[in-house]
Amino acid sequence: MNAYVYGYGKPGKERLIVIDLGVTFPDMDSSPGVDLIMADVAWLEENKHRIDAIFITHAHEDHIGALPHLWPRLRKPVYARRFTARIGALKLEEAGIGTEELHVVEPRPQVIEAGPFKVQFVPVSHSIPESSALVIDTPAGRIVHTGDFKLDGSPIVGEPFDPVLWHEIAGEGEGVKLLVCDSTNVFSPQPGRSEATLAEPLTKLIAEQEGMVVATTFASNVARLKTLAEAGKAAGRSICLLGRAMKRMVTVAEETAVLTGFPGHIPAEDAADVPRNHLMLIVTGSQGERRAASAQLSRGKYLGIEMKDGDTFLFSSKVIPGNERGVIRIMNAYSEKGVEVIDDRGGLYHVSGHANRPDLEAVHDLLKPQMLIPMHGEHRHMREHSKIATSKGIASLVATNGMMIDITGTAPKVAEYIEAGRTYLDGSVLIGALDGVVRDRIRMALNGHVLITVIIDEDDVPLGDAWVELMGLPEVGRSGTPIADQIEDELAEFLERAPDKIISNDDKMDEALRRIARQVTMEEIGKKPEVTVVVSRLMAD
Repeated sequence: MNAYVYGYGKPGKERLIVIDLGVTFPDMDSSPGVDLIMADVAWLEENKHRIDAIFITHAHEDHIGALPHLWPRLRKPVYARRFTARIGALKLEEAGIGTEELHVVEPRPQVIEAGPFKVQFVPVSHSIPESSALVIDTPAGRIVHTGDFKLDGSPIVGEPFDPVLWHEIAGEGEGVKLLVCDSTNVFSPQPGRSEATLAEPLTKLIAEQEGMVVATTFASNVARLKTLAEAGKAAGRSICLLGRAMKRMVTVAEETAVLTGFPGHIPAEDAADVPRNHLMLIVTGSQGERRAASAQLSRGKYLGIEMKDGDTFLFSSKVIPGNERGVIRIMNAYSEKGVEVIDDRGGLYHVSGHANRPDLEAVHDLLKPQMLIPMHGEHRHMREHSKIATSKGIASLVATNGMMIDITGTAPKVAEYIEAGRTYLDGSVLIGALDGVVRDRIRMALNGHVLITVIIDEDDVPLGDAWVELMGLPEVGRSGTPIADQIEDELAEFLERAPDKIISNDDKMDEALRRIARQVTMEEIGKKPEVTVVVSRLMAD
C-alpha cells in the first residue's frame, strides 16, 4: 500500500510529488469479499493542483498496483523505468485508461524536473527487474528514497548494486540530508545472499527428483524464474509456465530486454503428454492464493495436469506474514496426495529481495545521511531501524500513516497529521474502509441474517401474517422448533395487539420487529443477527 508524498514550499502551499501507488491484499477476517486495499488519497485529491508528478520505483503490486484505480483521481504525469512503465501501461490499458501521461525514463544521469524537485532514478538490486531508488534534490537538500533494495553484486537479472555510484551520490554537494530507507529485513542478522547462490542447490535438487517437479515463486521474480527454468533444463526436463501473471512478467521482461536467454518452454496443452520424470512446471501461487495455479493443482486437475504420489512441489519463496494459513492448506493438500513438499529450507532455495541488518548499516555508513526515516516494514521493523540510526548519531523518527514530517532542520519533527485511511476495491467499485459496507458484511458473516416481510393494508391493518427468511443461521434452535416459525409466531402476537401509532409508523415497526427477531434468536442459539424489515403498504385508489 506504499504511497509517499514529498512537499517543498510554504506551509499549505507546498508543491508535491508522489512516490508509488501500491496495494495490499485483503483477508477474510478483516475485509471479506474485498479485492484490493489501497491508500485513501482524499487529501491528495483535494490538493491535486499542487502535485507536479508521480514516480514509481518498481513494478511490485505494493508499489504500482493502485495506479489504474487512483490515477484517474489525480491525473498527473507518471514516471517510471521501461519495464515498470510497461507493467503500468498494461494495467492502465486493462482499465480502459490512456497511457499518454506515462513516461519512460532512463536511470541517472537523466534528471526529471518536477516543480522544485529534481529527481533521478538510480538502479538497485531487488527481486524484480529495474528496481530503482530515487535521488530527490530540493533547494533544502538531497533526499535518497531507497525503494525496496538489497546489496547483490550478481542478481542474474537486472542491475547489481553499484557502491561506486552510491559513493558519488553521497559525496555530491552537501551530501545526503535525508535517507528514507527500506526496513523489511532489519531483524535478519546475517548479510544478505546473492540470487546467484541459488543456481547450484536448485539444480541439484531438481536433478534428484524422480517424478514431476512443480516449483512456485513470486511471478515478478524474473531472475528466480530463469534460475528454476535453467535448473529444470539441466535435469533434462521440459519447462512449462502456468499462471497468467508469470507469463506476463516473462513476456514483458523479454520485450523490454531486461531478460535474455530464458530457456524455451512448452504450452500447458502439451505438458500432459510429457513423461512425468521429464516435466517441470513453474507456477503462480507461492502465497497460497486460492485462484492461482498452485492452489488449483492442490485441489485436483488443472489444465489437464494432476499431481500424483512421487511428485515434488517446491516453494522457492518465503511466506509473507499473514499468508501462512493459505500456504499450509496447500502444503497439506499436496501431502495427502503423496507429493513431497519442499520449502525454502532456511534460505537454501530462496533469498530475499530486501537488505538485511548488516547491509542496511553498510548503506548508512556509505551515504552518511543527516537524518533517517525508516519505511517499508511493520511498525516494529521501522522502530528497530530508527534505533539503529539513532545509535550511530543519525537523527531519526518513525513515520506512521498520515504523519507529515518537517525535515528542514537538523532532525525530523512532526509538522501535522492528515487523514490517511484505506480504500477498498470491492468488485469494480472503490469504497472507503469506514463506509460501513465491509463492517455490515462482517456482522452478517458472524451473526447471520433475518429477513422479515410484513404487508399492511390501506387501513393500517396487517394483511395476513409476517413471514421470515433466515440466512447463515441454523434452522432449529435449542427448543427443537424451527426458528423462523418461532419468530413468525412472536410477530403475529405482536401485530395483533400493537397500537395504531406503531402500525402506522415505519420506523417504530422496524424497531419493534427487529427487537422481537433478535430476542428469539438470542434465546434459541445465543446470537443477535442482522435483521432487515420490509414493510409493504397497500395504498387506496
